[in-house]
Order: sequence, then C-alpha cells, then structure tokens
Amino acid sequence: MSGTLADRTAPRGSEVPPAVVATEVTRRFGDATNTVDALRGVSLRASRGELVGIMGPSGSGKSTLLHILAGLDRPTSGEVSIGGRALSGLRDRDLTMLRRSQVGFVFQFFNLLPMLTAEANIVLPLKLAGERPDPAWVDELIGRVGLSERRGHLPSQLSGGQQQRVAIARALVTRPTVIFADEPTGNLDSHSGTEILELLRASAQSYHQTVVMVTHEPRVATIADRIVLLADGRLVDELSHPSITAVLQAIEQVS
Repeated sequence: MSGTLADRTAPRGSEVPPAVVATEVTRRFGDATNTVDALRGVSLRASRGELVGIMGPSGSGKSTLLHILAGLDRPTSGEVSIGGRALSGLRDRDLTMLRRSQVGFVFQFFNLLPMLTAEANIVLPLKLAGERPDPAWVDELIGRVGLSERRGHLPSQLSGGQQQRVAIARALVTRPTVIFADEPTGNLDSHSGTEILELLRASAQSYHQTVVMVTHEPRVATIADRIVLLADGRLVDELSHPSITAVLQAIEQVS
C-alpha cells in the first residue's frame, strides 16, 4: 500500500479539512415538563492523524457526544461535520452512506458476528458496501493488528484482546476519515487494554488515522495527543500530551 490515508482521501490541490468538527452542539432529551440537557454547547475539532480522548465523570455526556459526532444521533442544535461535510442537511439514507464510507467504529463489546471468521468479520463492511476487498490491504491490516495466525478463527476461539483487534481492523478496512471508539478497553484486562490503546496509537501514526475515543481509563493519557474533559454536558478542560497524574488531577477537579 502506498501513501497515507490522508493522501488517498484528500481532494487534489485543496487543503485537507479537519476530520471532524462540532460547533456549539447541544442535546436535550425529554419534553417540556421533564428535560435533560445532556450536552450544553460543546465545540470540538479533531485534525487528521490526531488521537483525541474524551473523558469525564459518569453522566457528563461523553457517549452522547460521541454518538452525535459519529452521526448515530442528531443534535438538538449546533452542527457536526465529517471530512468537511455537514451532517445536519443529510437525509437518513445519505447519512448512512457517509457513515459507511467515512466512519469506523470500535465498541466495548466488539460486536463481531460469531459465525464468521476473524478475516470475514474484518472485510464485512466492504462486502456490505458491495466492494471487493483488496487482498494486499487486508493482509497488511491483519498483520498490523497481530492476527496473521488467527485470521481463520471464529470469535469464540479468540481472546477478548484478539476480538478487539479484529474490531479495530474492521474499523480501518474501509479507510475511513475518522474512527470513533466507545470505551474500547472497558471489557478487557489491564494488559490487553494497554495493547489495544497502543494499537490505536499506532494506527493514528502509521495511517494518519484520526481516532476519537471515549474512555474512563487514565492510561489513555499516555497515547493521546489531546484529552478533552466533559462535566455536566460542557467541555470544561483540555490537556495536550498530558501525564497520567495530570489527567487524574483534572478528573478529580471536575468530579
């Protein structure tokens, strides 16, 4: 494979837009008599090749923000764009097509199909899009995530860490603009969780891949370019290349 993801997706002769931008995003649930403001004017920008961690206390709006950034939910007000394309004016079908081509997902519980092998799970997004997998690219990805000897195994034959590696390769296979990861280490032991964080960092570096990750793990501070902290639906702090100690102190303050 030649060139970075940015090289293959950027318009010729034009400036590459940020991978994802949120501007004054709000999200309100309920009705006039019983409302909850999950997000209160959050603005966030993630550049190409950047790994951004979203942290904060329980109920701070982390998962709500991630779902809106990924186009899985729509904001009450504000705007989100992915790869320079605004999501607000898209019909449901167009939004689905954009997510399929420009967004990769990594979840806490892997979401692998149990009847498919590791390799078949990895190439599934391409098959659903009617595209033929590039064997060289698939081989590279499987090797990159350390599953060359396990590509023919079913999920039940893989450890939790290996299943999450399959999920990461599946998220990367379509060469998306951005990968959204929701608590990707939450269902793993400490050792496997550290390996997954390192793999996400390596993906950002090797493929100039943007990763936006919700996590409660202070370990993410060792691999993230930036940590943003939410509290009560607001972005209250931002730390660049922080230490674990700095993250713990910031979380304690907002908690």
